[in-house]
Amino acid sequence: MAFQKPSHTFTKIHLKALQTKSLYILFTLSFTVFINTFSLAQELPKKEGRIPAKQQKDTTSIVLDSIINPPQKTIEIDSTKQDSTKQKGLLEGTVKYTAADYVSLNQKKTKIYLYNKAEVLYQDMEIKAGVIEIDYSKNLVYAGRIKDSTGYSQRPVFTQGQNVIEPDSIVFNTETKKALVFNSRTEQQGFKVYSPITKKENDSVYFMKNGRFTTAEDEEDPEYQFVTTKMKMVPNKKVIVGPTYMEIYGVPTPIALPFAFFPMTKKQTSGIIFPSFGEDSNRGYNLQNGGYYFAISDYLDLAVLGDYYTNGSYGLRIENNYALRYKFKGNISFRYENLLNEERGFPDFSQSTIYNIRWSHSQDTKANPNSRFSASVNLGSSTYYQESINQLNQSNFLNNTLASSVSYSKTFTGDPQVNLSLTATHSQNTNTGDINLTLPTLQASMGRVYPFAPKTGSKNGIIENINFQVTTRGEYSIQTNDSIFGKSEMYDDAEIGMSHSLPITTNFKIFDYFSVSANASLQENWTLKTISRYYDQANDEVVTVNKNGFDRYLTYSAGASIGTTIYGMYDFENENKDAKLKAIRHVMRPSISYSITPAFDQYYETYDVIDADGTTTDQVEYSRFENSLYGAPGNAFSSSIGLSLSNNIEAKVRAKDSTQTEPEKVTLLNSLNFSTAYDIAADSIKWSPLRLTGGTQILNNKMSVNFSMTMNPYALDSNNDVINTFNINNGGSLFRLTSANVSMSYTLSNDSFSGKDDKEKEASAAESARSGGRTDDLFGRTQDYANKRLSDDDRSEDEQEENNEFYNYKMPWSLRLAYAANYNNTQRQNEISSHSLMFSGDVDISPKWSIGASSGYDFANQGFSYTQLRFERDLLSWRMNFSWIPFSDQSSWNFFIGIKSNLLKDLKYDKQKQADQTVGN
Repeated sequence: MAFQKPSHTFTKIHLKALQTKSLYILFTLSFTVFINTFSLAQELPKKEGRIPAKQQKDTTSIVLDSIINPPQKTIEIDSTKQDSTKQKGLLEGTVKYTAADYVSLNQKKTKIYLYNKAEVLYQDMEIKAGVIEIDYSKNLVYAGRIKDSTGYSQRPVFTQGQNVIEPDSIVFNTETKKALVFNSRTEQQGFKVYSPITKKENDSVYFMKNGRFTTAEDEEDPEYQFVTTKMKMVPNKKVIVGPTYMEIYGVPTPIALPFAFFPMTKKQTSGIIFPSFGEDSNRGYNLQNGGYYFAISDYLDLAVLGDYYTNGSYGLRIENNYALRYKFKGNISFRYENLLNEERGFPDFSQSTIYNIRWSHSQDTKANPNSRFSASVNLGSSTYYQESINQLNQSNFLNNTLASSVSYSKTFTGDPQVNLSLTATHSQNTNTGDINLTLPTLQASMGRVYPFAPKTGSKNGIIENINFQVTTRGEYSIQTNDSIFGKSEMYDDAEIGMSHSLPITTNFKIFDYFSVSANASLQENWTLKTISRYYDQANDEVVTVNKNGFDRYLTYSAGASIGTTIYGMYDFENENKDAKLKAIRHVMRPSISYSITPAFDQYYETYDVIDADGTTTDQVEYSRFENSLYGAPGNAFSSSIGLSLSNNIEAKVRAKDSTQTEPEKVTLLNSLNFSTAYDIAADSIKWSPLRLTGGTQILNNKMSVNFSMTMNPYALDSNNDVINTFNINNGGSLFRLTSANVSMSYTLSNDSFSGKDDKEKEASAAESARSGGRTDDLFGRTQDYANKRLSDDDRSEDEQEENNEFYNYKMPWSLRLAYAANYNNTQRQNEISSHSLMFSGDVDISPKWSIGASSGYDFANQGFSYTQLRFERDLLSWRMNFSWIPFSDQSSWNFFIGIKSNLLKDLKYDKQKQADQTVGN
């Protein structure tokens, strides 16, 4: 509340001459007037509402000279500094404003006018517009556009906190923080909203009338949009809309919703996952991939999905992801399907229950350097990938093996260091259903100990390099079948055992060029199960009796090897200085080894085979350790010499770049290895087959070639059995080729010639690897029936802008080839057992169209292998794809069209034709 300064007449009364005899009375009255004039009553408790200060018009006028400069464009006003009582003013903060052309103050109307590139900053509110008017008597800010001969320009941009609105005009109340917005445009995480009239209730609530929203890039001419009568938006939290229908390029469609809810938070939020609708010829109509997503925390989530078919079939899937930065990350997946083929009561009705469990866990290397835990699990029904009707990686039905491994390792530092590991493994053949489990495998090892090494300096000589290491391995092994997996019967044939080994090695040099290593090994095996065998004359059969109890056996062996490295170089520059081929370098590493293993006859026993007359016809030798975990020790003395030769060939060629002074190195052969052995103690067939392996990379390292072959020096008899006669002495060649194989892989793309690396479809490849499939698309690309966005265009905006809609001078493409051939002639078959070519490729025939195929041809059986055809169309804000498997037991097709944005990804159409499967395929 303000007050008026008293007049000077009253202030000077006590200074005038007093004309009364009552001096003291007049002086008292004068002092009373003085006190009453300059005093204020004490403040009373505030009542509801405020009494505004009485405003008085100041009649004082000031005439400005025309030469005085106009007001500055940037003005800062603090209302609290102009009030002598420091009471709350009209504006609670400092107002900053500026404009490009002029800033005009009208004190009579209590308004401020800003024109052209005007800006107003007040607390957390910022307005940029062509024209801004501030009415500080009403606490209102008006902002609008500039109109000229070309139309409107400088649309207002209203920013408050992290919320941005671009309307045609706006009225903002600085006191209530409410606003009325006309033709507003705002965006929240790619969700673009337009509304003719918007009421801003407060900092976090907007009410919109007759609004439209879309995720299209072009706001002025969107390819699709949703129109609604009313909308409520809470920025960064949610959007709620009333009755809504869809328009495609301005044409209304019958796609409508009575209401909709869109979460806008940047954090994970729980919500419903809408299913897709379909129809199956065997199971009727269906709902697939519907469920609920639980955002449990920032480190853990859970998705529960289900399928239902009108014939009674159903499926359940649980997907979980977890991660803790710098600690670990992983995911768990469980899938269960109860499948009914046809209707109950029909002759072709069948029922099957399948499941699949996957678990992947990896630990960050920084979490604990001395302890590590990892898991890679893929187990379930052997027929899961063959029968599942809603799997992610459909090409997995070509995989014949499911494998799992869960391991924990711990290192105890010290001298010597001790390593301890626990590993559980699983291997499953999906064709036969056989399963091998180790639950678990315990392995402990001690670091190498050099008992004669000097405390300082390097180790030299045979004595100082002597070292040994102790290793212990214990296993609990189960061999079972898919039909009894998880039941008590699977443990009936379980085996348990432990093995201890003590290898002792040393190495040294002789004549400075030859490296010599010597080794001796002791190994002791423990078991809790042995056998006893005898011949039952009455039943004319051999009887094997299992015995439970501890037993052990000890084996030992020794060996030595000597090798060296020989370098050869042929210089072509001596003949021609300008030759393209400068030199060829050949590196050879020959080695000779010797190993000796005694016969452990003490662990073998015999039983007699007696005929009906009581005559012994045969004496059979056996070992009681035959059925133990690590098998029986050898009962044949072995003294063998091994020969091996490895080769590496490189070349130096003239550099393609003339500015380079040094030649380039080119690898001709990465490896070319020969190996064989000669058993001195053998009675016959002392030479082992000659084994040749090699590999190289050609075509600028884009093609890798690997080959191998086995050659036997001995001949075959008329029964195709190996005899102790050299093949050359039997009228043949020096060696007889028994087997050979060659494999090649080739990857090429349009970027191969520009020096760029190919971009892999990481999401698709990761899912294939997790399921045990191939990651190179040769068996087809993973199709995500629930999400459908594993193949989104990952090219950058610059790459996409290089190609316009009318001329595509750069056509991206990729090609992957794999060739394999195997030859077998062990018993004069002289046949190519397998001979196939697999290929996979993709090409963008236009900036928006992409086609791809994965297939192969089996030359041995003369037929095409698994084939998948892919077609994709980029529809700006939408994506359409079609995949087709034209033949095989998995013959099917899938069509999908949906919105790319994660906010509206549930708006999709998915149609698929399931594979025509029968149980047991």
